[in-house]
Amino acid sequence: MNSLTNTAPVLRDIHDIRAPYVITTGHAWVGWLVALTVLAAVAAFCLWRWLKRKPAVKAGPPPMPPHVRAKLRLAEALTMLHDPKPFCVLVSDTVRYYLEERFQFRAPERTTEEFLRELKKTDLLLADQKESLGGFLAGCDLVKFAKYEPGEKELRELHGSALRLVEETAPVAPTAAPGVPPVGPAPTSTN
Repeated sequence: MNSLTNTAPVLRDIHDIRAPYVITTGHAWVGWLVALTVLAAVAAFCLWRWLKRKPAVKAGPPPMPPHVRAKLRLAEALTMLHDPKPFCVLVSDTVRYYLEERFQFRAPERTTEEFLRELKKTDLLLADQKESLGGFLAGCDLVKFAKYEPGEKELRELHGSALRLVEETAPVAPTAAPGVPPVGPAPTSTN
């Protein structure tokens, strides 16, 4: 026997040479960076659009007109007739806030003298309304600052003056044109 053939191991586990390993030059990361930037921009745009959309506004009751709110507060003031100072504070503040809301005229932050002086320069009220308002505010100031204690009759007169001013300056509801039926329930006849 041949001694060379018996001692040589069988080399079956040797494979052919693989294809060469390619070392990248670092440009592959640029493609990934561009793809991530585009993806982030699209996500940011979608988020911006989502945040910008207006939320659905629930239709609530229309705001209460200033003259209606003033009348309600004046009615509330009648429950305070037994206590002149809080009554006059509420009635005076009601008229001042009403004038501010109705005519966009700053009234609550001013003294009575400043308010009346500025009011005289405007055409917001008629001359007799300005005069009545001056008397009303002077009467309220006597109670608020001079500790004057009027009777119920005087307090009701102050209240009536305030209510009259609100009613005279309240906006007039538009009337229907001739030939156009009024909006609302039809009148019923009583036989």
